[in-house]
Amino acid sequence: MYLVSTVTSHPVLSLRSVTKTYPGSPPVEALRGVDLSVERGELAAIVGPSGSGKTTLLHIMGALDRPSGGTVEIDGHELSGLPDRRLSGLRALKLGFVFQEFFLIEGISALDNVAQGVLYRGLPVAARSRRARSALERVGLDHRVEHVPSRLSGGERQRVAIARAIVGDPAVVFADEPTGNLDSATSSAIMDLFVELNRAGSTIVVITHDPEISSRLPRQVSIRDGVLA
Repeated sequence: MYLVSTVTSHPVLSLRSVTKTYPGSPPVEALRGVDLSVERGELAAIVGPSGSGKTTLLHIMGALDRPSGGTVEIDGHELSGLPDRRLSGLRALKLGFVFQEFFLIEGISALDNVAQGVLYRGLPVAARSRRARSALERVGLDHRVEHVPSRLSGGERQRVAIARAIVGDPAVVFADEPTGNLDSATSSAIMDLFVELNRAGSTIVVITHDPEISSRLPRQVSIRDGVLA
């Protein structure tokens, strides 16, 4: 089923008293009592230096890992009681991800790469292609739909990755250091694209170490030593 964003009474993302401890001697407290809410339609940055806990926070927010304590809700769904299979299904339906390394499949077109974003929704091939083409149009790549990744620039590859993240109309898009492999001009264009997508209704959380990137977004949340400032 194609999920359409609607106004709701609850935050689209909510973390309450979230902790994450990794075993060791001594144990590592990566997150220490994190409280965070993201409302539908927000464009926010999570900013912090290396080792601050922002990657761990991304994994918890994105249902890629489970917290040691506290609660996580995504679009009204509390995650702690969900078995792994249902957690994977919710992640596929509700969340989109953009990474620094693009993670595109070589040898297939931009269109087919984007269509991978709705591969597990039971849609016919033609329907997946239509949605992929529409997503590529939204990121300004309708003239590159048949190009394979090796024929695209770094900025174009990141736009394909963004199109793949938004193709299923997720509740939240997480962008992890999305400009890390790009030059300054291309980075600026990618951030402009996030602003445009947000204005069109997408909820986006950017994880970055770069204060210059975070300063462009309307909300900045700082993390250091596993604690939000």
